[in-house]
Amino acid sequence: MSSEALRQRGAPDGTPEAKRVAVGSSIGAVIETYDFIGFGTAAALYFGTAFFPGEDPVIGALASFATLGVGFLARPLGGIVGGHLGDKVGRKPVLVMSLIIMGLATFAIGLLPTYQTVGLLAPVLLVVVRIVQGLAFGAEWGGAILMSYEHAPWKKKGQYTGMVQAGFPIGLLLANLVFLFSVHLPGSWAWRLPFLASIILVAVGLIIRSKVPESPVFEETKSSNALLTSPIRVVIRDDWRTILRGIGLRVAETAAYAVSVTYMISYLHTEGLATNQETLTALCIAAGIGILATFLWASLTDRIGRKPVYIGVCAFTALFGIPMFLMANTGLFPVIVITVVLAYNISQNALAGVQGPWFPELFNAETRSSGASLAYQISAMVSGFTPFLTTLLYIWLNWVGPALLFSLYGLIGLIAAAVTRETWTRKDREATDRYIAELEHEAPAG
Repeated sequence: MSSEALRQRGAPDGTPEAKRVAVGSSIGAVIETYDFIGFGTAAALYFGTAFFPGEDPVIGALASFATLGVGFLARPLGGIVGGHLGDKVGRKPVLVMSLIIMGLATFAIGLLPTYQTVGLLAPVLLVVVRIVQGLAFGAEWGGAILMSYEHAPWKKKGQYTGMVQAGFPIGLLLANLVFLFSVHLPGSWAWRLPFLASIILVAVGLIIRSKVPESPVFEETKSSNALLTSPIRVVIRDDWRTILRGIGLRVAETAAYAVSVTYMISYLHTEGLATNQETLTALCIAAGIGILATFLWASLTDRIGRKPVYIGVCAFTALFGIPMFLMANTGLFPVIVITVVLAYNISQNALAGVQGPWFPELFNAETRSSGASLAYQISAMVSGFTPFLTTLLYIWLNWVGPALLFSLYGLIGLIAAAVTRETWTRKDREATDRYIAELEHEAPAG
């Protein structure tokens, strides 16, 4: 590990604010995920009827999932803008900006008129607001992860970024708990209340994020006049291969999630395998476990490296597609819970936990926000339309189609992991121990 690579990791022992930054970034991730995932749950359970009414529920589901995908389509643009600003003006402004935009867009969903009220204007408005959500969410991840990563100690990068990534299952848990409660409310209040209630979380998040200090790595880059005029252009020119690898890595996590959770909600509902309450309960159980699971998976990478964990989990995903749907098809609630837990807590939580430290380490500090955000968000286009594609595959091949697609995503991640360099090898860990020991030895003399 070169001295330049070490410098770009921040302070060896991290900053005094490292834990506060990780918690603040995590809380923001909770709010952003609550808002964004809430839309997926509503799309699976309610929007097909509210905004795309018709005699065939499968067609309604297709239209609803297409709208879900539009938000994912907008995320790369949000990642480009947020990544550029993160490398140019700082990580913190991006955090605050994305949270405000996401909060307002989500609140607006709760106020939208339905098809029965204004006709075709209703789905148009839903699409517009969904695009705004996608832009905000696209800008969010890079800022949150990099703030935590660049404040964290070298030997605990996975652990600290794992706190941020654990914010996503917390957001998933909150969103589904609210929907689990609101399912008993009359009429459109069943889906409106969760979106309207998000404004409270946004207010809390803004207060917390306003007190988070800027990244020390960005401040050092800025003070050394190393900021680039166009970091997006530079990272695409110099690191396009790394971006492509990152897209492959991310597809295995986010697109597989779209099959095993987002589509699975609709599948269990339309096939009569589980009630809405049972499905949401299963998701809440998996999300609750996922809070700890994500943190533990991320922490494991500090001990054995990023790559081994990713390869092992992608191999599991590639093999789990057919068994996952066979288990769901039993219609037995305990088996359905186990199915969702395995799919979410391994295939999603583990890969998300590894991405936290791995993605920032693949890029230089000057282009880190742009590169990591591009790799992370471009893959969202695939995952965003996966429920739509999965529904088409179901029409063609029944449940076998979605099962094979899930396994394909795992295989893509496996190949991407195999060709991506390890950034935290045993030699890196040993070199870090020696470097820190030397600094501690020299400290008294200084």
